[in-house]
Amino acid sequence: MTYGGKDLAAAFRTVRGNTIKIAEEIPEDKYGFRAAPDARSIGQQLVHIALSPTFALAVHGPNRISDLKALNFPELMQKNAAEEAKPRNKAETIAFLKSEGEKFAAFLEGLSDSFLAEHVTMMPGDTVASKSRFEMLLGVKEHEMHHRGQLMLIERMVGVVPHLTRERQARMAQAQQRQGATA
Repeated sequence: MTYGGKDLAAAFRTVRGNTIKIAEEIPEDKYGFRAAPDARSIGQQLVHIALSPTFALAVHGPNRISDLKALNFPELMQKNAAEEAKPRNKAETIAFLKSEGEKFAAFLEGLSDSFLAEHVTMMPGDTVASKSRFEMLLGVKEHEMHHRGQLMLIERMVGVVPHLTRERQARMAQAQQRQGATA
């Protein structure tokens, strides 16, 4: 069995869907909340997540590169930082998460197994000399899940029980009710 582009796209859509659910549940007046003085605000974190595929698209997109030395990483980071700094309300942030997420998922869907197997040379001094495009693209989802975990803790800090926690609690309560009914 091969895990290919369509599978990557489906998995990414699931992750992005959960991120969007969090963005929808956090009250707009909490989007400026920062868990620590030097941390991104909730709104900035959500925009950072929306932009997370930017690096992958620069490496693997239409102008694909096979050596990271060819990527102007500082320029890319400056563009993303400027985009993160743009003021957005809750609706605009959610729309941005949706549009950027779907753009990346559509890109993933069209990738061939041979493309995913290609290797990209990492920067000198990196822990590995190269990585497959598949591994690098999987990293976008991992990056989003990392930040989504942070947002789930921040949800607790602003008084919101994360939806995944509520869903698990409901399943546990149903299981206990079933057990009680059969005892």
